[in-house]
Amino acid sequence: MLFALMITIVALGDSTTAGTPAFKSPIEAPPSGAGNVESQYAHWLMQVHPDWQVLNRGVNGERADQIRARFARDAAAAKPAVVVIIAGVNDVYQGRSAESVERELEAMYDAARAATIAVVAGSIIPFNVASADQNARMHAINDWIRRYAASHTGHVVFCDTRAAVAAPGQPDRLVSSPDDLHPSPEGYKRMASALEPAIRQALARVK
Repeated sequence: MLFALMITIVALGDSTTAGTPAFKSPIEAPPSGAGNVESQYAHWLMQVHPDWQVLNRGVNGERADQIRARFARDAAAAKPAVVVIIAGVNDVYQGRSAESVERELEAMYDAARAATIAVVAGSIIPFNVASADQNARMHAINDWIRRYAASHTGHVVFCDTRAAVAAPGQPDRLVSSPDDLHPSPEGYKRMASALEPAIRQALARVK
Protein backbone atom coordinates (compact mmCIF):
# COMPACT_ATOMS: atom_id res chain seq x y z
CA MET A 1 0.00 0.00 0.00
CA LEU A 2 2.83 2.37 0.89
CA PHE A 3 4.58 1.67 -2.43
CA ALA A 4 1.48 2.76 -4.31
CA LEU A 5 1.81 6.19 -2.72
CA MET A 6 5.45 6.67 -3.72
CA ILE A 7 6.18 9.58 -6.03
CA THR A 8 8.96 8.96 -8.55
CA ILE A 9 11.41 11.76 -9.28
CA VAL A 10 14.39 11.42 -11.62
CA ALA A 11 17.60 13.30 -10.89
CA LEU A 12 19.25 13.69 -14.31
CA GLY A 13 22.66 15.24 -14.81
CA ASP A 14 26.42 14.99 -14.50
CA SER A 15 28.80 14.58 -11.56
CA THR A 16 26.93 17.06 -9.39
CA THR A 17 23.88 14.82 -9.65
CA ALA A 18 25.82 11.55 -9.39
CA GLY A 19 27.48 12.65 -6.14
CA THR A 20 31.11 12.84 -7.23
CA PRO A 21 33.67 12.41 -5.72
CA ALA A 22 32.44 10.31 -2.79
CA PHE A 23 29.56 8.48 -4.49
CA LYS A 24 29.03 6.69 -7.80
CA SER A 25 25.47 6.66 -9.08
CA PRO A 26 23.57 3.44 -9.83
CA ILE A 27 24.31 4.04 -13.52
CA GLU A 28 28.04 4.27 -12.81
CA ALA A 29 28.08 1.42 -10.27
CA PRO A 30 25.09 -0.88 -10.86
CA PRO A 31 22.77 -1.80 -9.41
CA SER A 32 22.62 0.47 -6.36
CA GLY A 33 25.58 2.83 -6.60
CA ALA A 34 28.67 2.84 -4.40
CA GLY A 35 30.31 5.03 -1.79
CA ASN A 36 29.02 7.53 0.73
CA VAL A 37 25.27 7.78 0.11
CA GLU A 38 25.22 11.21 1.76
CA SER A 39 27.30 12.57 -1.15
CA GLN A 40 24.28 12.97 -3.46
CA TYR A 41 21.31 15.28 -3.28
CA ALA A 42 18.92 12.38 -4.02
CA HIS A 43 19.71 10.85 -0.63
CA TRP A 44 18.90 14.02 1.27
CA LEU A 45 15.63 14.54 -0.60
CA MET A 46 14.47 11.06 0.38
CA GLN A 47 15.45 11.68 4.00
CA VAL A 48 13.02 14.59 4.05
CA HIS A 49 10.38 12.83 1.92
CA PRO A 50 10.17 9.07 2.52
CA ASP A 51 7.28 9.09 0.05
CA TRP A 52 9.62 10.20 -2.76
CA GLN A 53 11.62 7.71 -4.79
CA VAL A 54 14.45 9.85 -6.17
CA LEU A 55 16.35 7.98 -8.89
CA ASN A 56 19.96 9.12 -9.22
CA ARG A 57 20.68 9.23 -12.94
CA GLY A 58 23.87 11.28 -12.82
CA VAL A 59 27.03 10.41 -14.74
CA ASN A 60 30.37 12.02 -13.94
CA GLY A 61 31.95 13.98 -16.80
CA GLU A 62 28.98 14.10 -19.15
CA ARG A 63 28.14 17.14 -21.27
CA ALA A 64 24.59 18.35 -21.85
CA ASP A 65 24.38 16.61 -25.23
CA GLN A 66 25.38 13.30 -23.67
CA ILE A 67 22.79 13.70 -20.93
CA ARG A 68 20.16 14.57 -23.52
CA ALA A 69 21.04 11.42 -25.49
CA ARG A 70 19.96 9.22 -22.59
CA PHE A 71 16.87 11.20 -21.58
CA ALA A 72 14.44 8.61 -22.92
CA ARG A 73 16.22 5.68 -21.28
CA ASP A 74 17.16 7.22 -17.94
CA ALA A 75 14.35 9.72 -17.34
CA ALA A 76 11.22 9.18 -19.42
CA ALA A 77 11.26 5.37 -19.11
CA ALA A 78 10.81 5.63 -15.33
CA LYS A 79 7.61 7.63 -15.87
CA PRO A 80 8.43 10.11 -13.12
CA ALA A 81 6.20 12.94 -12.01
CA VAL A 82 9.21 15.29 -12.03
CA VAL A 83 12.67 15.33 -13.56
CA VAL A 84 15.41 17.51 -12.08
CA ILE A 85 17.83 18.56 -14.81
CA ILE A 86 21.24 20.06 -13.99
CA ALA A 87 23.69 20.06 -16.90
CA GLY A 88 26.28 22.17 -18.67
CA VAL A 89 29.29 22.44 -16.38
CA ASN A 90 31.35 19.95 -18.41
CA ASP A 91 30.46 21.75 -21.65
CA VAL A 92 31.78 24.96 -20.11
CA TYR A 93 34.89 23.17 -18.83
CA GLN A 94 35.53 21.81 -22.33
CA GLY A 95 35.19 25.23 -23.94
CA ARG A 96 31.74 24.89 -25.48
CA SER A 97 29.52 27.92 -25.85
CA ALA A 98 26.66 28.94 -23.60
CA GLU A 99 24.34 28.81 -26.61
CA SER A 100 25.16 25.17 -27.33
CA VAL A 101 24.27 24.22 -23.75
CA GLU A 102 21.03 26.19 -23.92
CA ARG A 103 19.96 24.29 -27.04
CA GLU A 104 20.52 20.95 -25.33
CA LEU A 105 18.70 22.04 -22.18
CA GLU A 106 15.73 23.32 -24.18
CA ALA A 107 15.56 20.00 -26.03
CA MET A 108 15.41 18.15 -22.71
CA TYR A 109 12.76 20.49 -21.34
CA ASP A 110 10.72 19.92 -24.52
CA ALA A 111 11.15 16.15 -24.25
CA ALA A 112 9.90 16.25 -20.67
CA ARG A 113 6.87 18.28 -21.65
CA ALA A 114 6.07 15.83 -24.44
CA ALA A 115 6.22 13.02 -21.89
CA THR A 116 4.05 15.00 -19.42
CA ILE A 117 6.89 15.19 -16.89
CA ALA A 118 7.30 18.41 -14.91
CA VAL A 119 10.79 19.90 -14.89
CA VAL A 120 12.86 21.39 -12.11
CA ALA A 121 15.62 23.26 -13.92
CA GLY A 122 18.67 23.64 -11.68
CA SER A 123 21.42 26.17 -12.26
CA ILE A 124 25.02 25.07 -12.88
CA ILE A 125 26.89 25.04 -9.59
CA PRO A 126 30.37 26.59 -9.22
CA PHE A 127 33.76 24.93 -9.19
CA ASN A 128 36.61 26.68 -7.45
CA VAL A 129 39.19 26.50 -10.23
CA ALA A 130 36.96 28.06 -12.90
CA SER A 131 38.43 30.86 -15.00
CA ALA A 132 36.72 34.22 -15.44
CA ASP A 133 35.55 33.11 -18.89
CA GLN A 134 34.15 29.84 -17.56
CA ASN A 135 32.29 31.66 -14.81
CA ALA A 136 30.90 34.13 -17.33
CA ARG A 137 29.54 31.29 -19.47
CA MET A 138 28.04 29.53 -16.45
CA HIS A 139 26.31 32.74 -15.40
CA ALA A 140 25.01 33.28 -18.95
CA ILE A 141 23.53 29.77 -19.03
CA ASN A 142 22.03 30.13 -15.57
CA ASP A 143 20.46 33.47 -16.50
CA TRP A 144 18.96 31.81 -19.58
CA ILE A 145 17.57 28.93 -17.48
CA ARG A 146 15.95 31.43 -15.11
CA ARG A 147 14.37 33.34 -18.00
CA TYR A 148 13.22 30.15 -19.71
CA ALA A 149 11.49 28.92 -16.55
CA ALA A 150 9.85 32.31 -16.04
CA SER A 151 8.33 32.13 -19.51
CA HIS A 152 7.33 28.45 -19.29
CA THR A 153 5.73 28.34 -15.87
CA GLY A 154 3.32 25.62 -16.89
CA HIS A 155 5.97 22.92 -16.88
CA VAL A 156 9.35 24.30 -15.71
CA VAL A 157 10.34 25.44 -12.21
CA PHE A 158 13.70 27.16 -11.71
CA CYS A 159 15.95 26.27 -8.78
CA ASP A 160 19.10 28.25 -8.05
CA THR A 161 21.26 25.33 -7.00
CA ARG A 162 24.37 27.46 -7.64
CA ALA A 163 23.38 29.92 -4.94
CA ALA A 164 22.56 27.05 -2.60
CA VAL A 165 26.11 25.70 -2.57
CA ALA A 166 28.08 28.93 -3.07
CA ALA A 167 30.26 30.34 -0.33
CA PRO A 168 28.82 33.42 1.42
CA GLY A 169 29.63 36.48 -0.66
CA GLN A 170 31.51 34.35 -3.21
CA PRO A 171 29.03 33.17 -5.87
CA ASP A 172 31.76 31.49 -7.90
CA ARG A 173 33.16 29.29 -5.11
CA LEU A 174 31.74 26.26 -3.33
CA VAL A 175 31.02 26.68 0.38
CA SER A 176 32.78 23.34 1.00
CA SER A 177 34.52 20.96 -1.37
CA PRO A 178 36.87 17.98 -1.04
CA ASP A 179 38.46 18.55 -4.46
CA ASP A 180 37.70 22.17 -5.52
CA LEU A 181 35.39 20.75 -8.19
CA HIS A 182 32.44 19.16 -6.41
CA PRO A 183 30.41 19.72 -3.26
CA SER A 184 31.01 17.93 0.01
CA PRO A 185 28.13 15.89 1.49
CA GLU A 186 27.07 19.09 3.26
CA GLY A 187 26.97 20.81 -0.12
CA TYR A 188 24.78 18.09 -1.58
CA LYS A 189 22.50 18.48 1.42
CA ARG A 190 22.28 22.19 0.62
CA MET A 191 21.34 21.34 -2.97
CA ALA A 192 18.55 19.11 -1.68
CA SER A 193 17.28 21.85 0.61
CA ALA A 194 16.99 24.20 -2.37
CA LEU A 195 15.48 21.58 -4.66
CA GLU A 196 12.84 20.31 -2.22
CA PRO A 197 10.46 23.31 -2.45
CA ALA A 198 11.00 23.53 -6.21
CA ILE A 199 10.03 19.87 -6.58
CA ARG A 200 6.95 20.39 -4.42
CA GLN A 201 6.01 23.32 -6.63
CA ALA A 202 6.48 21.19 -9.76
CA LEU A 203 4.40 18.37 -8.27
CA ALA A 204 1.57 20.81 -7.58
CA ARG A 205 1.52 21.69 -11.27
CA VAL A 206 1.11 18.10 -12.45
CA LYS A 207 -1.76 17.17 -10.13
